[in-house]
Formats: sequence, C-alpha cells, structure tokens
Amino acid sequence: MPILNYTTTISAAKTAAEIMDMLRKHGVRKIVIDFDDDGQPNALTFQIDWMGIPTAYALPARHEGVLRMLKKDRVAGKYQTTEQARRVAWRIVKDWVAAQMAIVSAHVASLPEVFLPYAVTKNGDTAFTVFDQSERARQQFLLN
Repeated sequence: MPILNYTTTISAAKTAAEIMDMLRKHGVRKIVIDFDDDGQPNALTFQIDWMGIPTAYALPARHEGVLRMLKKDRVAGKYQTTEQARRVAWRIVKDWVAAQMAIVSAHVASLPEVFLPYAVTKNGDTAFTVFDQSERARQQFLLN
C-alpha cells in the first residue's frame, strides 16, 4: 500500500499555512516558516510557553524519506518527484499535528508535551537529537 497522501495536489506552502492555523488556534503566538535552498518550506519553527518560559520548537517536513518511499512503493511516475514528495511530507505532518491537537483538546496531554521531541535546545538541536545521541539518557529509559 502506498504512503499516506501520496496523490495530494495541495502545495507545501498551503499545507504549512494550514498547520500554522491549527497551532495558532491552540495558543501558539509566534511561528516562522523555514525554507530550503530552493525556496521551498521545509520546517515550521514556533514558540510555546512552557512553565512560563518561551520555548522554541522545530517541526520538519523531511521530504527525502518520502521520496524514497514513493519510489519503493512504485507509485505512478508522476508521483515520484521531489515536488510531490514535498507535498506529501507536509500533508503527513499536517495529519500528525491535527491528531496531536485532538489529544491536547481532549486534555490527554499538554501542547508542550506532544511536541517535546521537537523542542529546540540552546545549541539548536532538538530534544530528540540530544536524547538520541546520549547513551546515558537512553540507559535511563531502558527496561531491565
């Protein structure tokens, strides 16, 4: 079965705007679109107050992996382009953000909690990257 949203025709920019609107409706007041060298959106950076501290989050839409999957899934050739991969990546991110907003709305988790892996440290790395590169941190979470 092909990757989710593989036939979308909605532009990456339009989808990024939809995501920004979802975030805005949940109290995010500062959102920046990051662009790649081709002038295409590749991430949203936004700020959430966490325990009274403004905290930055970086939410990427990594299209390279999507392109690999489109090719692996052997979808029609017109869907195996970088531009299509960008559109698909952003739609997948939008669906994920919509699910996270439902969790927040249901008071199952807080906004900072659902985006925690994407929190940006003082060094510019995400919390996930720091965790992933720290053997000590990983050991604290391993089940014996």
